Amino acid sequence: MSTQHSNDLIYSLDSKPGVLESGFAALQHVLASFIGIITPTLIIGGVLGLGEHVPYLISMALMVSGVGTIIQAKRPLGMGAGMICVQGTSFAFLSSVLAAGFIAKGQGGGPEEILSLIFGVCMLGAFIEIFLSQFIHKLKRVITPLVTGIVITIIGASLIKVGMTDLAGGFKAKDFGAPANLMLGGIVLVSIIALNRSSNSWIRLSSIVIGLVIGMIIAGFMGKVSFAHLGSLSAISLPVPFKYGFSFDWSAFLPIALIYMITAIESTGDITANCMVSKQPIAGEEYISRVRGGVFADGFNSFLAAVFNTFPNTTFSQNNGVIQLTGVASKHVALYIGGILILLGLFPMIGGVLQQIPKPVLGGATLVMFGTVAAAGIKIIASEHLDRRKLLIMAVAFGMGLGVTMTPGLLDQLPKMVQSVFGSPITTGGLAAIILSLVLPEESIDE
Repeated sequence: MSTQHSNDLIYSLDSKPGVLESGFAALQHVLASFIGIITPTLIIGGVLGLGEHVPYLISMALMVSGVGTIIQAKRPLGMGAGMICVQGTSFAFLSSVLAAGFIAKGQGGGPEEILSLIFGVCMLGAFIEIFLSQFIHKLKRVITPLVTGIVITIIGASLIKVGMTDLAGGFKAKDFGAPANLMLGGIVLVSIIALNRSSNSWIRLSSIVIGLVIGMIIAGFMGKVSFAHLGSLSAISLPVPFKYGFSFDWSAFLPIALIYMITAIESTGDITANCMVSKQPIAGEEYISRVRGGVFADGFNSFLAAVFNTFPNTTFSQNNGVIQLTGVASKHVALYIGGILILLGLFPMIGGVLQQIPKPVLGGATLVMFGTVAAAGIKIIASEHLDRRKLLIMAVAFGMGLGVTMTPGLLDQLPKMVQSVFGSPITTGGLAAIILSLVLPEESIDE
């Protein structure tokens, strides 16, 4: 398939390409999204010490992403955007999910209790996005581009510590900061940068995957990779609803709820961009119907994710670039994408192999990915006309949000629930931005 250079699509939204064309286009989408789907699970599993559960969790992440992608394309009962909206595990929830996990861990819970709480609060939180999908145009008056940009920037900035910790060897690693770890993570980081600057579109698209493979090969020669445990894994992973049970905690729920509000707006932007590259209207009833259905499906797919033991889903923006690159916008291709992801999810061996990616290798890649999240937030902010009012909102939101992470012990003398909720930079910074946007009217501060 040749790279698309014109504004015309090779296959439009309702076209049905042949098996070869559909399969090839689908592989490009899977390649673009695969690392994004599995990386949050690898990070959560590593930080919270979920060990033997990680291969199963990765399998479920792939399966639910596949099912969610098909739902977005097929629009059952009007749910879905009716386009190639590849679903994947959302990085936006990472900090809040980790915070929920630490709450369960602090109460003496093991891996199953940790996952029970995480999936419980994520499942109930999904109803917030489902509800908001029907009023998405009104929500934009509260969750403005400025608020969205601030929150996404804080998410990226707060996660950079996770990436850098992995690059140095991982949380509480005995060889933390060892020159070998820093060198290995640095090689992956430099490889991804070099590949991303390539003039070849396919190499750019695969830069993180190739960077991880390079890192794994070098780590293998260094004796940091072992697949000895793979023989103990089951041959097939089958989804089991509520495998880890269900529990709830308000202090874990509130930060998750706020992120569901933000991702509803973020998904609106991704679906709008998808409409543009797929040559669909970006105004009028059809457009509103697609956005409502797409955000509704995002919420439902996150509900489905929690029921089947994985983390909240969202529409991946990088796949809009694949549509533009290939010239294939056919929603028929989404069925192939979903099928490939479900097939990959059936085999826990894949999760077992991915679990063996050494922390420095994963850190070198996630450092770029988290930095990209922060940069995306800055880009949204930069698109705004920044008057004195908006700069004040930014200053307070960033100061409070990042301040709580930089000052350990700041909230130690407050009730546990306050510590859990406002110890999250996303909740503190996001609420500060929302409240100030509402109480500081446009005309309250002169230019």
